[in-house]
Amino acid sequence: MNSIRQFVIGAALAVLAPLSMQDTARAAELTAVESAEISVNQLLSTVAELKPHFATDRERYFAGIEQSLESFVDFDEVAIGVMARFGEQATPEQISRFGDKLKVTLTRFYGAALVGYDGQDLVFMPAGAPSPDPEVNTNVRMQISANNSTIELQYTLFLNENREWKLKNLFLGGINLRRQYFTQFSALMNRYGNDIDQVIDNWQ
Repeated sequence: MNSIRQFVIGAALAVLAPLSMQDTARAAELTAVESAEISVNQLLSTVAELKPHFATDRERYFAGIEQSLESFVDFDEVAIGVMARFGEQATPEQISRFGDKLKVTLTRFYGAALVGYDGQDLVFMPAGAPSPDPEVNTNVRMQISANNSTIELQYTLFLNENREWKLKNLFLGGINLRRQYFTQFSALMNRYGNDIDQVIDNWQ
């Protein structure tokens, strides 16, 4: 994996970092872009601290990344998005259990790539015109530059019931993560006769 792709994957995780240093009132005042910017800085600080453990104590490294993700990503919403039409027949317990599976999947995949970050340029794109409805999803766009290459990332955030920005989907270099994982979920549904519990148990 070349350095630009390593950083693209790493940056995709970086924006998922927590807003743990903000209280609820302050978080409610932030725009989606501001929340994402703070998240990037906080996670990269965490990565700098835990990076030496990647080679010697990988579980410790991933545990720190996972803790960061839990504060900013709504994994139940991610799970619902990946399940798509199949989610209509899923119970809340199944959605939560699949969300936990996706948390492990994303932590391992992106966390492994994040160690490749080495100060490449990351620029947040200006926000578009605000929607008249503040409750709708908001896309946050970034551009990452390294080795004379530029790739755009896009994150879909929403305001939860506590008025906090949470991530529910991302696009990496034009690839829709939710759609990509839906293809895998759909194939497993076909294999296991539409048994959601079997699909979750066999998710890799």
